[in-house]
Parts: sequence; structure tokens; C-alpha cells
Amino acid sequence: MLADHVYMNRALTIAKRGRGWTSPNPMVGCVIVRDGVVIAEGWHQRVGMPHAEAMACEQCPPEALQGSVVYVTLEPCAHYGRTAPCTDLFLTHRPARIVIAMEDPNPHVKGGGIEILRSAGITVEVGLLEKEAARLNEIFIKYSKTGMPWVTAKCAMSLDGKIATHTGHSRWITGMTARLATHELRHAHDAILVGSRTVHYDRPRLTTRLMYKEGRNPVRIILDAEGILEGNRDAFQDTPDVPVWVAGKKNGDYPFADEVIDLPVNASGMDMPALMASLGARGVTSVLIEGGGETLASAFFSGVVDKLCFFIAPKIIGGRDAVTPVEGKGIDHMNEALHFTDLTAQTYGEDVCLEAYVTHETSGRQDAAGV
Repeated sequence: MLADHVYMNRALTIAKRGRGWTSPNPMVGCVIVRDGVVIAEGWHQRVGMPHAEAMACEQCPPEALQGSVVYVTLEPCAHYGRTAPCTDLFLTHRPARIVIAMEDPNPHVKGGGIEILRSAGITVEVGLLEKEAARLNEIFIKYSKTGMPWVTAKCAMSLDGKIATHTGHSRWITGMTARLATHELRHAHDAILVGSRTVHYDRPRLTTRLMYKEGRNPVRIILDAEGILEGNRDAFQDTPDVPVWVAGKKNGDYPFADEVIDLPVNASGMDMPALMASLGARGVTSVLIEGGGETLASAFFSGVVDKLCFFIAPKIIGGRDAVTPVEGKGIDHMNEALHFTDLTAQTYGEDVCLEAYVTHETSGRQDAAGV
């Protein structure tokens, strides 16, 4: 039904209001309709606060809920956590029909809520706009299934693929609108990761600074494969209440760090999969890697990246010694190139952001025609 799509789209839209604040929980939206009229809406606002279903149910009297149609972007929980099970609400108020975008991948739920509701005689439909719902909660889904954080690789570069001049100067490649979008990305991730050279030369604060609204600061993680990190950089001096973790060689001396993660070193530098496993074990569900070129190369070619966000400015920098977004040794043959899918583009002022998802496969394609 067209109306079902309209109401579920609305539920997906309001779910996004919780972006960044609900971690490690998913973003969820709920719309309650009776006689073709929306009578209540709710979304999960922050971790520990009422779930979307509870927020929506609080807005209307019990008699209105009975016989209504509920649209929710994720299967209602059926277990006790920080809040009571959402299935209990519907067992009490008895809506006529519940439309769910997707099953919850959380092993504590995973179909259990749906089964409880159907066993009680409530009509439950699952799968409406499932792809959109899964994309909304890509971070939650991966972490729930694997215990590993979702990894987004981000950079800002010129049209000719440079992230700095040959002298190392990089402020600013993109405009203000694109830089604000970067802060939205920081807000949406649990942690931000950069290499020690980026910290040394660019002196980033690695915090979230949004206009006109509060933002969430990610844990700041610095990868120090070369042992050059110093405690007088801006990341250690600015916003002391936001933790700074250093991932370095075993027995590295980092008295200025809030936490030190000892990592083995391999041919490409620090062991990225080991780092991500360590972060996942610490409850970090998502990581935004902002560079530099060696760090991004290590991340891409070790297979830890899930998604890229590359901001491109309409500028030419030039210079054979100017740094590129992905450095390292690189590949030998084109059929070894990493392949991406679901490419989209969005403009931010004069700049454009390309987003794509890693297939975790090489292209494997030979140019049979030779052209």
C-alpha cells in the first residue's frame, strides 16, 4: 500500500534525529496511525532514554492505540535492558497491525519480538523499506553481528587528488559547508582515528564543532607506528575531558595519553585488524578515519574499511611530492584495485562528497579489449 510506504518513510526520517546520540543502540522511529491520521510519533533520542515505541505510545490515550496501525523501523525489543521491552506495550494496548521495516540483528532480539506479537494474535508485517532501514543502522548491524566497529574512511582532496601541498600545507582544501559535514560525521561515530604525522603537522583538535546545536565528541585515537608522537599537540591540549587514546608499538611511552593500545607491527605499519578488534572489545561501535595518506592506505588494504566519504574541492594543487589521500606501496596491477559500490554524490557549497561502500573484493577485471 502506498500509505504504508509514506508512514514508514516518515518513521525512517524521524529516526535520524537520534544520529550519534543513541550509540551503541540503533536509531529507531515509530509512527502510529488511526483511521488514516497520524496520532503519534516517536524516536529513540539517546541511549538510556525511552525507545521510539514508548515515546510514541505516551503521546496518545490507550483507547486510541487499540486498533491502530504502528509503523516502526526496527523490530520491537522483547528483553529487559536499560528500559522495559517494547513488545509489552503492544501486548497491553493491542494495535490491529504492526509494520516493521527490518528484523533486529541483535541476538537478544532477532525475531523474538515478532514471534511474541504474532503469538498474541497481532498482525505483524516485516520487510517494508528494509534496505533503507538497514542503511540507516549500518553501524549497529555490523557491530551486533561481528563485534567489530564500522569503519568510515574520510578525506578532503583537490580535483587532482592531493590532500596537501608539497610543503604539507592543507588548510583549507574544502569550504566551510563541507567542513561542517565532516563535523556531522564525527558526531555520528564513536571514535576518530588519525596518524601521528597528521597530528604533528596539521595539529587537529579532533573534536566535534557543530553550528547551532550540540554535538557528541568521539574518542580520539592516534596511530603512532613511528614513535614520533609528542604530548604538546593540540589533540592533547584541547578539550581535556574528551579522551585521547594512542595505538602504538608495544611498550611505547605515552604518559600524555588517557589509554594506550599496544599493537603489533606488520609490513604495512600497525596491525589495523588487531586495532579494530581491540576497539570493538572496548565497546567502540564505529570509527571515522580521517587520514593521513599512510593511515588510510593501511586501513584500505588491510580490509577494515566499510565506507568512504571523499570530499573533493574544485581546486588544482599539483606537485609530484604533494601528498595523496591513499599512500603506501599501492598495487602492482589494476585487477588488484579495491572495488566500491553504491556510489553517490552530494554537493556541499562548491565541494562534492563521494560516498561508496567497499565490497571487500578486488576488482578482478582484466581489460580484454585493451582500451
